[in-house]
Amino acid sequence: MFALLSVFAVQAQQPEKQERPGQQPAPETGEKFKIGMAGYSFVKLNDLDKSLATMQRVDVHYLCIKDFHLPFKSTDAEIAAFHAKLKEKGVTGYAVGPIYMKSEKEIDNAFEFAKRVGVKLIVGVPDYELLPYVDKKVKEYDFNYAIHLHGPDIATYPDAEDVWNHVKDLDPRIGMCLDIGHDTRNGKDPVADLKKYHSRVFDIHIKDVTGTTKLGYSLEVGRGVIDFPAFVKMLRKVGYTGVCSLEHEKDMGDPFMGIAESIGYFRGVIATTKK
Repeated sequence: MFALLSVFAVQAQQPEKQERPGQQPAPETGEKFKIGMAGYSFVKLNDLDKSLATMQRVDVHYLCIKDFHLPFKSTDAEIAAFHAKLKEKGVTGYAVGPIYMKSEKEIDNAFEFAKRVGVKLIVGVPDYELLPYVDKKVKEYDFNYAIHLHGPDIATYPDAEDVWNHVKDLDPRIGMCLDIGHDTRNGKDPVADLKKYHSRVFDIHIKDVTGTTKLGYSLEVGRGVIDFPAFVKMLRKVGYTGVCSLEHEKDMGDPFMGIAESIGYFRGVIATTKK
């Protein structure tokens, strides 16, 4: 009940949309950045209609598409039907992924899939040795490629610094999906990393965690150790124009309450940190 009341209170306090010179604010935030959902949040629901219903209830309109919602082998007709269903619910699919890639063939398939889906952002996890081939493909397709970092759980790409060190000399369209929870669990400061690496941050997964080591686990935004007011202020400072997608990894079989609380808290931070 507290979570729902928090959401309603925050929405009631949302300021009117303000026009900025040369910038059309996102209607759901009044900022340059948008609020979205990472499709992985719905992995245990495994049902597009239930996922979209949850997004409608929390008034979120951008979805990073996972393959359990739209399989890689979907026909063009199935992709068109998928987009029609999203449009009916007021949702836009803005990216695909994360997609794990362990061969050139899997990279080829991912880029061709994104092209058929009609998005220009891939959230991917390629093996390190495949990065030169990713570089070739972004030049061919003119897509942005955001490497998802995974904290101490997976050896590849544990934090933003590691991604930066591997992509800084590659095509500027290769960057990162800054997962602020995993970055924190690897002992990093996501606020400082956003400031330092913002030119290569193409997507953001927001979540909260209980600690700054591998033992830290995910929970509702606002209940953990991440400084969200500082993070939102840094989003403004660096002029981030992408999507901040909630990746909710708690109570995934019935995620609504946690998603509602997390989105409500994040919106409340945006509202209360405005000058």
